[in-house]
Amino acid sequence: MTTTTISPAHHRSLGDHTWQDQAVCQSTEYNPVDPEIFFPEPDETAKITAAKSLCGQCPVRRTCLDAALEGGDTHGIRGGMTEEEREPLHENLANRLDYSRVNATVAGRDVHLTKAERRAVVHAAYRHGLTQQRLAWLLKITEEHAQKLYRETRRALRNRDLEQTTKTTPPPETDGQRLGRDDFGTAA
Repeated sequence: MTTTTISPAHHRSLGDHTWQDQAVCQSTEYNPVDPEIFFPEPDETAKITAAKSLCGQCPVRRTCLDAALEGGDTHGIRGGMTEEEREPLHENLANRLDYSRVNATVAGRDVHLTKAERRAVVHAAYRHGLTQQRLAWLLKITEEHAQKLYRETRRALRNRDLEQTTKTTPPPETDGQRLGRDDFGTAA
């Protein structure tokens, strides 16, 4: 019986560009790659196909795509996607929520985060009981800001719990309802 293990996602740290050394598109003496292949015109389908084929073999394809999205790079083929294919991802980047990135941050990695992922880090840190000092360090913010985020999280969770309680708890019965009587005291 063969088991397959999936390696965890390796998210690049802030300012880390070392992943580029592992990219298939990097030209070497033994693997010459014409960089122009990654900047085709829209009608150059052969170039697009060749570039995407190389990207399909690349061990850092996802990291390349993340870097292109986070850096606002809208030119060329990056992460196996054309400019047109990345456009909707660019538009929705602030709403991206990748829990592997959130978990990596909570574990102490310096990962680029979207607004939605930052909110999820605050929530996870609060649920895990991390100190506001630790949250401040994770998100590169002041301790006062971390304290404010925890207050907002605590308030939001309390309000959510109150809303759930009122939705699931039936209204209290009156004595007449309990006895099966109407408002006039007669049998219903």
